[in-house]
Amino acid sequence: MARQEEKYYNRKIRTSHFSTVVSITLVLFMLGLLGLLVLHAKKLSDYAKENIGFSIMIKEGVKEAGIMAFLKKLDTEEFVKSTEYIPKEKAALELKKELGEDFIGFLGYNPLLPTIDLRLKAEYASLESVNSIEKKLLANPEVKEVFYQKDLLEMVNQNINRISLIILGFSAVLMIIAIALINNTIRLSVYSRRFIIRTMQLVGATRNFIRRPFIRNGIIDGLISAIVAIGGLMVVVYFILQEIPELIQMVDLKLYLILIVVVLLLGILISWFSTWLSVRKYLRMKTDELYA
Repeated sequence: MARQEEKYYNRKIRTSHFSTVVSITLVLFMLGLLGLLVLHAKKLSDYAKENIGFSIMIKEGVKEAGIMAFLKKLDTEEFVKSTEYIPKEKAALELKKELGEDFIGFLGYNPLLPTIDLRLKAEYASLESVNSIEKKLLANPEVKEVFYQKDLLEMVNQNINRISLIILGFSAVLMIIAIALINNTIRLSVYSRRFIIRTMQLVGATRNFIRRPFIRNGIIDGLISAIVAIGGLMVVVYFILQEIPELIQMVDLKLYLILIVVVLLLGILISWFSTWLSVRKYLRMKTDELYA
């Protein structure tokens, strides 16, 4: 009879541990997904900003040596991400492909000007910076005109700011919910063993002695949950990169390593603190309160 009760008790403990690990894993997995979203949101916003640039039209008659000297000077500017020189002949070929007609043969000459396509660094893609850069470029005597999509730039910056605020608010809410869910899961796990705590107190065990195995198991559950959650996140990242190979260039291993460490620490620290609070609660309870 005693052996059956012991088997039942051990099975109950294993079930409790399993349900705790599963619950914490799901919560940490959701936090990890949010972390991935935050990391890639910054990368995507920088990518969007750096693909909005200038088309610098060079005046007619400027020699190619002068254009190349200007190009080298641009490459040394702190706001420049990349530059590309497009001669008028190359621009004509590209336009001919787009139109499907030989407009040069129709006109009798090439009306296009040499152009430099300039891409800005993300931190210089604000309207204030762009206006300042535009004035600086137009001050060059070799530049005839500077063209960029002002409306697109303004729309991108507004949307990025709006999305950043939404992600920040959602992150705060999800973090609070995650902590509450993990705390409640661990409290239920400790609640199922509240009478063991009372029995250990009755035989003279100290509070630290009683608390130690619960906290150790809580930390182990948190660590296992974090490792499983990280494994799930890596699988998600793998399949996303398989479906969208272009995102590979945005992969930053250092940021991923930081995310892994954060998930591990969250799993361990939240589990430890929630277990400590729960055990502390039942250590202070009176015997009749345990039946409530």
